[in-house]
Amino acid sequence: MTEPNRLIHRDVPEHQPAAGGIAARARAAATPQYLAGLNPEQREAVETLDGPVLVLAGAGTGKTRVLTTRIAHILSQGRARPGEILSVTFTNKAAREMKHRLGQMLGHAVEGMPWLGTFHSIGGRILRVHAELVHLKSNFTVLDVDDQIRLLKQLLQADNIDDKRWPARMLAGLIDGWKNRGLTPAQVPSGEAAVFGNGRGGKLYAAYQARLKILNAADFGDLLLENIRLFREHPDVLRQYQGRFKFILVDEYQDTNVAQYLWLRLLSQAPSQSLPGLTRQSVVSPEDGSPGLDASRRPGDDALTKNISPPKNICCVGDDDQSIYGWRGAEVDNILRFDHDFPGAKVIRLERNYRSTGHILAAASHLIAHNEGRLGKTLRTEDVDGEKVTVTGCWDSEEEARGIGEEIEQLQRAGEKLNEIAILVRASFQMREFEDRFVTLGLPYRVIGGPRFYERAEIRDALAYLRLINSPADDLAFERIVNVPKRGLGDATVQMLHEIARKRQIPLSEAARAVVETDELRPKARGSLRALLDSFDRWRVQRETMPHTELVEIVLDESGYTEMWQKDRSADAAGRLENLKELVRSMEEFENLQGFLEHISLVMDRDGGPDEDAVSVMTLHSAKGLEFDNVFLPGWEEGLFPHQRALDEQGRAGLEEERRLAHVGLTRARRRAKLYFATNRRIHGSWSTTIPSRFLDELPAHNVEITESKGGSGWGGTGGYGPSRFDNVESFGSSYATPGWQRAQANRGRGGFNEAGTPYNASRSKSKHAPLTIDGELVAKSTGTTSSFSPGDRVFHQKFGYGKVARIDGNKLTIAFEKAGEKKVVDSFVERV
Repeated sequence: MTEPNRLIHRDVPEHQPAAGGIAARARAAATPQYLAGLNPEQREAVETLDGPVLVLAGAGTGKTRVLTTRIAHILSQGRARPGEILSVTFTNKAAREMKHRLGQMLGHAVEGMPWLGTFHSIGGRILRVHAELVHLKSNFTVLDVDDQIRLLKQLLQADNIDDKRWPARMLAGLIDGWKNRGLTPAQVPSGEAAVFGNGRGGKLYAAYQARLKILNAADFGDLLLENIRLFREHPDVLRQYQGRFKFILVDEYQDTNVAQYLWLRLLSQAPSQSLPGLTRQSVVSPEDGSPGLDASRRPGDDALTKNISPPKNICCVGDDDQSIYGWRGAEVDNILRFDHDFPGAKVIRLERNYRSTGHILAAASHLIAHNEGRLGKTLRTEDVDGEKVTVTGCWDSEEEARGIGEEIEQLQRAGEKLNEIAILVRASFQMREFEDRFVTLGLPYRVIGGPRFYERAEIRDALAYLRLINSPADDLAFERIVNVPKRGLGDATVQMLHEIARKRQIPLSEAARAVVETDELRPKARGSLRALLDSFDRWRVQRETMPHTELVEIVLDESGYTEMWQKDRSADAAGRLENLKELVRSMEEFENLQGFLEHISLVMDRDGGPDEDAVSVMTLHSAKGLEFDNVFLPGWEEGLFPHQRALDEQGRAGLEEERRLAHVGLTRARRRAKLYFATNRRIHGSWSTTIPSRFLDELPAHNVEITESKGGSGWGGTGGYGPSRFDNVESFGSSYATPGWQRAQANRGRGGFNEAGTPYNASRSKSKHAPLTIDGELVAKSTGTTSSFSPGDRVFHQKFGYGKVARIDGNKLTIAFEKAGEKKVVDSFVERV
């Protein structure tokens, strides 16, 4: 059908501009340079400027480019001036990168964009302008964590609350959580306030906020919480900012918490329809069946769900499949409900991945499709399929580390840069085995997102105790632990000891022995110092008669160091205890304390600097936003990944976040993704038999290759036990227990460690599933103790029949079976005959 009034001459061919001709070049010149190279979906996300827009940007799909180009397009089209654009990010680094890219796109430095920054930096700027309205002065101080703890300790002391039973750090964590949910002291649910100080948590929160006002101070959480209060209580101020911002852009929207959500929702409404009483529930219809968040509720809020005006031009960029920070307050529900919160919103999916090969993307997409709470998208690539994702089973974590070390050496020999190799672990305690292995191999490595294992503060403290036992003249070690944990031996005492040591040319420990016999110290300090010296004398005697692994446990216990972290209610305390137990585990490989300390000195001496070509080791949470050619993902076992604590405490929501974490891990890889699991994992000297992660069964078989371990022992997994267990693993029957899950495991009676750090004797609860088998062979939970069998014993095995014990390693037996040949099994599934 021809268009009306258009005359078509059949004898004149239809014209298309010649490729590379004048017309084509002129057309290209008419297109803004910053739009060049965008794919259709990216360009749609850039050019759709009116109304609410959600850009679902999968991993490696160019979301930062889209967000930055959208700002450039708004400016170049004259739709807004720089000061009329609000663009919020999560990190200062991301904000700086956006400004740099904008300058490159527009051909000049970006000036006058005061509202491009993090949530808290922008919130702080608004707060300083209107500080008097929230009972502050414009020069208010923003407290750091140490200042917060100090202030809270003063409040606890004033209220006669035992700060050992109710640590200030625990209260700080509770208050931070309440502020992340937009809760003022009056809005904290009574049940939550009761968890601290025998029900005085809410009262202490109110006292803390009142004290901050007297000090003309705010903490990090106040920068948004006080903004929300400002906007609610002063609609004229809210209208001022609603009118100022013509466009709002949000990066990483899936990581926003409730307070950030409320702040954005208030600013995103049209000035004529301000909603000063807006809460998270006020935009959740009670009929829709969706789970609302437990933010504050104000009288009459539900009425605000009606007659909400269309929101202004807000564009949120994020990926629901990469929401992995629920443990620190992020609400994936914010992005899942976007079209409900912003009626008429346009959803644009960026699914073309520019990072990973076909097999990796197919595996990641198939895995994440098992999540129910997602908006749905499928990553694709125009790149080659590349190598399949590999899955390798190992007998234990030591073989896992050996195998990965061998593969990395092979990649290095093939010309791969170590900087393009990463090991991503689920829990930080997994790093130690790899660090030790790399030191042995001479492979340079770096730990991203935190110190190396032996550089962690709690490990350095424990090592200082051991160094001082081994060498009483080690002044640096003495000075580090003399008041850790607190013994009332402060700087003045240490300074006095230094003066005596310099005058007499003796070590600090000898100076301490001299000063406890005089009256120079106060009686309490003198008694504490004498008790410490007596302890070291006792430990040095014990060193001669007991294994060094037992000695370190005694030292950490009797010194009060373990108790210090058990009473610490901060978020990282459990991880520190976990690391201390891993330290004890690491000592088992050495004959004595001296040999272990010499090994540590070699480990600590290796520091190649930031420019060194080195393998990157990090947790999966730290890996978000990074990419490498080769990614190793060890520890894919039930209980470790998915993490048992997430399953116990959050149920399906926890499982889905763990699966998103697995998706993030896979999509960090450009060319190779290599998954590992261990048949047994030794945690602090105790062997636990594990089963492979359910996530392995959720991978597509077409994109996965099962490989042999290169660890050298030939045990378990795809070694002595034949085919990989992930071919027919039960979906859930974890027997994995680590000290990091103390409370959850105690509640479920699974074993592990209680809050005091002592082992539970309760037997592992039985799985509701059939007994786990490998090729028909039952798997037992290894005890880690010495076997009662002896070489030459004749035994019977349910699968392999009769045989003789050839070799013994703890409770692992190498048996020469009459028909099956030599096999390696756990002793609890053979009988002596």
